[in-house]
Amino acid sequence: MRHVPPKIAVLSGNALKLIAALSMLIDHIGVILFPGVIFLRVLGRIAFPIFAFMIAEGCRYTRHRVRYFCTLLGLGAACQLGLWAYDGAAKLNVLLTFALSVLLVYALEALKQAVAQESPRVGALILGFLPLCLVLSGAIVLTLFVPIEYGVAGAMLPMFAASTHPVKEDENTRFRTPLTAVLLTGVGMLVLSACMGGVQWFCLLALPLLLLYSGKRGKWRMKYFFYIFYPVHILILQGLALLLG
Repeated sequence: MRHVPPKIAVLSGNALKLIAALSMLIDHIGVILFPGVIFLRVLGRIAFPIFAFMIAEGCRYTRHRVRYFCTLLGLGAACQLGLWAYDGAAKLNVLLTFALSVLLVYALEALKQAVAQESPRVGALILGFLPLCLVLSGAIVLTLFVPIEYGVAGAMLPMFAASTHPVKEDENTRFRTPLTAVLLTGVGMLVLSACMGGVQWFCLLALPLLLLYSGKRGKWRMKYFFYIFYPVHILILQGLALLLG
């Protein structure tokens, strides 16, 4: 059961992701069409933390974990091929960052399940800790050769929200509340901002919006809209940039 504060929780997951999509559109308009307008980049900073928070929610509630990961990985790979063909982009796109985030969240979940056992053995704890170490070290090694969008700190951001997810859905403690998840996400955002610097500090403006999250998906099924929005709006903006010279 999802426990949410009834008076302020007014934004569904779809509503939050629509806000994030609009923010991302504004950000990429600034990157591609008006690189000198810093205000557009500021407005675009709230997109990534909102999507990262919703990635953690997706990891928690999806019934098809492998498909969830493969969808992000496959679409991210297809977008990357397009970016390489267009301008030889060296940095891996944000969908691949989130694919890595999904692996990190599931590895964290394996560790939590090992720790939550009534009498956890050392071997079980090691096996629970091993996937997280492997994925995290793999991400660090990857960035030594190919940079990823928002870096390892960005890939880890959904873990901060997912750390409050109960091992069992009927488990309920005062520490595992929506407010705690948002506050821990704020800690992750501080880490990300400290790593990236500059306008990235404005990502903290996403915190008030996350506090309004109702814990519900929303009435409309918009999952595939958000999957295709990223490549489509990039394609349109790049086309406009070519037309405008």
